[in-house]
Amino acid sequence: MKKKTLIKDALAIVSCDKKDTIYRDSDILIEGGRIIRIRKELENSPEAEGAQWIDARGKFLYPGLVNTHHHFFQTFVRNLISIDYPNMTVPDWIGKIYQTFKRVDADVIYYSSLTAMADLVKHGCTTAFDHQYCFPRSAGKKLIDRQMEAAAQIGIRFHAGRGANTLPQNKGSNVPEEMIETTDEFIEDCQRLIDTYHDPNPYSMRQIVVAPCQPINCSKETFTESLRLARDKGVFLHTHLGEGENEMMVDRWGIRSLAWCGELGFLGPDVWFAHGWELAPAEYRVMAESGTGLSHCPAPATLGGFPIIDMKAMQKAGMRVSLGCDGSATNDGSNLLDSLRMAYLMQSYHSKQRGGAVSAYEMLKIATVEGAAMMGRGDIGSIEGGKGADLFLVDARSLELAGAIHDPANLLARVAVTGPVWLTMVNGRVVYAEGRLTGIEEKTVVQEAERVCDRVIRNA
Repeated sequence: MKKKTLIKDALAIVSCDKKDTIYRDSDILIEGGRIIRIRKELENSPEAEGAQWIDARGKFLYPGLVNTHHHFFQTFVRNLISIDYPNMTVPDWIGKIYQTFKRVDADVIYYSSLTAMADLVKHGCTTAFDHQYCFPRSAGKKLIDRQMEAAAQIGIRFHAGRGANTLPQNKGSNVPEEMIETTDEFIEDCQRLIDTYHDPNPYSMRQIVVAPCQPINCSKETFTESLRLARDKGVFLHTHLGEGENEMMVDRWGIRSLAWCGELGFLGPDVWFAHGWELAPAEYRVMAESGTGLSHCPAPATLGGFPIIDMKAMQKAGMRVSLGCDGSATNDGSNLLDSLRMAYLMQSYHSKQRGGAVSAYEMLKIATVEGAAMMGRGDIGSIEGGKGADLFLVDARSLELAGAIHDPANLLARVAVTGPVWLTMVNGRVVYAEGRLTGIEEKTVVQEAERVCDRVIRNA
């Protein structure tokens, strides 16, 4: 018999469905990880018999946030004053910080992933994509395997991006030799990971994405072989694009990054890029016509002093846009609620020149249902019957929210609700509630994580 859970008497349920439905003083019945019913007073219905109750009185309920770009390994390479990202170009930053990245080992990957995932679920994120491109030769190939262990313990839906850097320095890369892989070994490990972990079925908890790091640090062959494998296996593709590399690409290839990807066929509804602040309006149409998506990461754009993307213009052109934290080396945290707030403020900054800005509620949908769709997940992202039970609750009875609770749809970004949530549920399982992670003993993990960080990063 499948487990049933009844979330009872939520003050408001912001569904993010196509009709933008908001349910007031209503219940949600969940069975076997799926949402079965949403309405008032479900406790007396026969289908709710035997359900475990969660008292949601005074709480606002939202779909789980979907993080479409991150680098979990970087949680142990943050808060370093020696690497002053705001005063560096991206290529300069890469050249310096990779000297630290090359020391990363399997223990760092495991504990830094636990750290990032914990931060995410504490702040309402239920599905996360991680772009793991850090494969020092000394660390071996089983790094994403360690991330899978961490994801199972935290209980988050995990899309693992197997990245790589394949272009040696003598051909124009700025990546240390110790972190360069061949295209063959990269593709071979991608295939191993897909065969071992990828679950394409609805409500799956783990999937694999083929994700060469970026055009300037990979060979053309890496991208063409990534494309061939991903299309053959039916998995998605991802890379960095439009974050300061275009001048180098024009020098090297005579064309901009997006055109380079277009010539290779590295565009389509199964492809999404990260950042894109260098994209030109004419390129918005290329993205839209091909169905290629973009993950907007507000924190690194702000810290780096880079242009603020025009989300309204992108959406008007038909582009698909989602939201990501990005790695902690350019963010220093893994809080997607904070990114939601930051993205809203950044878009508002240019509202007068651009003829309006994305609303707080529209930004919430970008961070939920639109992010899920970008990664091919029509089974999650909104609160509807038949969708996976991925959600979080915020206590609306907190004094700091007094006078603002009349509009739960716009509340999060406008009123800066960025702290830990009251409860996070993934696939019908409570993974965080009232300040406690349910899958791990947090204090013990913190001690072990600090020891690993000391050994590998700080002491070195």
